[in-house]
Amino acid sequence: MKNYQHPLGARTRHPGRIVVRVEKSAEGFTAYAEKHPVTANGSTLTELLDECVQALNYCFEDPAQRIDRSHLELRMDLRDFFRHYPVLNAKYLARRIGMHPTLLSHYIQGRKRPGPDQLERIVHGIRVIGEELAGVGF
Repeated sequence: MKNYQHPLGARTRHPGRIVVRVEKSAEGFTAYAEKHPVTANGSTLTELLDECVQALNYCFEDPAQRIDRSHLELRMDLRDFFRHYPVLNAKYLARRIGMHPTLLSHYIQGRKRPGPDQLERIVHGIRVIGEELAGVGF
């Protein structure tokens, strides 16, 4: 891994994959990098991602190797995710992944917290639907 010179003088290593926590805000979205001193705001997810990339490139300044969106791993609360993507029907998703709709609803509302296996099941179901939609042509 390559060393980077932080703008304030501290040497740090290129982080590789960067976990970015995304939260819904009144103005759009806010995000912070879990292990790096970087925060960003954007009115859309696209704008937020652009701001994150710009802030991270400033933090790990090295023209030889730039950080881009492929370095980011976005993590979002289930409630925020379903509020941002209301087109995704939770009841339909629950049926697709073989989960009781009430249980998924409790996860989304924050009444219960899914375990790692349940969360992976939900994420996988969302990704499969996304891939199917991306493959549709008209």
